[in-house]
Amino acid sequence: MRRIAILGSTGSIGTQALDVISKNPDLFEAYVLTANNNADLLIEQSRKFQPEVVVIANESHYDKVQRALSDLPIKVFSGSEALCDVVKDDNVDMVLACMVGFAGLRPTINAIKSKKLIALANKETLVVAGDLITRLCNQYEVPLLPVDSEHSAIFQCLEPGNQIEKLLLTASGGPFRTYTASDLQKVTKDQALAHPTWNMGAKITIDSATMMNKGFEVIEAHWLFGVDASKIEVVVHPQSVIHSMVQFCDGAVKAQLGVPDMRLPIQYAFNYPKRLSADFDRLDFFKVKTLTFEEADRSRFRCLQLAYDALEEGGNMACIMNAANEIANRAFIDDKISFTRIAEIIEATMNHVEKVCDCSLETYLESDRKSREFAYSLIRN
Repeated sequence: MRRIAILGSTGSIGTQALDVISKNPDLFEAYVLTANNNADLLIEQSRKFQPEVVVIANESHYDKVQRALSDLPIKVFSGSEALCDVVKDDNVDMVLACMVGFAGLRPTINAIKSKKLIALANKETLVVAGDLITRLCNQYEVPLLPVDSEHSAIFQCLEPGNQIEKLLLTASGGPFRTYTASDLQKVTKDQALAHPTWNMGAKITIDSATMMNKGFEVIEAHWLFGVDASKIEVVVHPQSVIHSMVQFCDGAVKAQLGVPDMRLPIQYAFNYPKRLSADFDRLDFFKVKTLTFEEADRSRFRCLQLAYDALEEGGNMACIMNAANEIANRAFIDDKISFTRIAEIIEATMNHVEKVCDCSLETYLESDRKSREFAYSLIRN
């Protein structure tokens, strides 16, 4: 029995992880469930799965959650410090980090220092502090098991001892794949939230529409697999059947294919290195028939280029980029800025906030704070 702490159980990845657990009750236990604001769903999940510990990060919801679960032997906590503490519980075997945004960094660091297996679905952890995270994983001998479909695909394709020539990260292209630069000036929030392939939360869906999400994945791939940015190529593949590919030094390419279902990479990480039988839909090649590929346009989708720039710059630059993106993404969702303004705010923030090369956790926290303040000022003005 592997006891799992799910950081972000009410989000898209968290709910699908609980589905995997519900179908394999003899193998996995939801030992810790956490949420930020969705108290109602957290209560519903807790009553169904009866974890040992529940954390609601937003302290204003604590009384509601505590009262709703008072008839059950569940420990209920609240606040950001509680998120950092629960991952250290001796009974936790694995931490699924699927919180959205910068907030996932400190709990993941604590989980690594506590030598927990990490199933990583929080992109921002490696985007913001990839150097620090990889050093800590080496120091504490903790493996990072990727849950993103693209990185899980690469992980499944790797051959130990064989040299990688190139990583090919596939991208659906999002809802605006065929839009011109002029068209992008006029897109609406509802259009941006209508992803053609995946069902995700609002923040990640907007990041997919700007292709910042794919930029994050480029940075993640660099840290997960030790491959330079120049050897990581984004390939637009609208059918989302090939989840990513690895090209080896002899030119051979291996790809992982499947239907777009996040439960597959979640289950693969949960039970790694062994695969489990599952009732997921199977890929039917006679229905797919056609697979197409296009070059990613970094000029139309400026956020993707900014991610490559941040990776090349190193230091705290990706942290600056991420903080500005979180602010700009939220402002777009709140109808305060236009779609194309997102990239402009990110680039301006990257040009304004001081670059630091040798970064500690405190450096990342300070860079995040300064970047958010500056990005806010651009939106207010």
